Amino acid sequence: MSISSIILPPGCGRSYDCGPMQAVFKADGAETQGRYSVSEWTVAPHSHGPGPHSHEENEELFLVTEGTMAVRVGEEWIDAPRGTFLRIPAGVIHDFENRTDKPATLFNVFLPGAFEHMMPDIVRWFAGQK
Repeated sequence: MSISSIILPPGCGRSYDCGPMQAVFKADGAETQGRYSVSEWTVAPHSHGPGPHSHEENEELFLVTEGTMAVRVGEEWIDAPRGTFLRIPAGVIHDFENRTDKPATLFNVFLPGAFEHMMPDIVRWFAGQK
């Protein structure tokens, strides 16, 4: 099976409303043959992110593309301003949240893929928190 190029204008992709977070998936599933998922996560000012979690078989790459995100890596929280790159190995607890007065956005690559199938459950969980 051949893989096609993906070209998306700004703001395009599959959007998921996660309460104080908005996730936009740019490439995943069949598009990447399950090798990776690419998404953007925007967190509203003074809002929590997904909560502490780890992925036993997946590593994540993050790049802060807007604002400053507070990111937990293991037991340590760091302030990550725009341009900060983070690699989170499989099994490492991590989290992110926005402690500032402006929106903050992370660009995310999830390796290997298959993250997007979790999004409907994540959206339902956040909807139940209201």
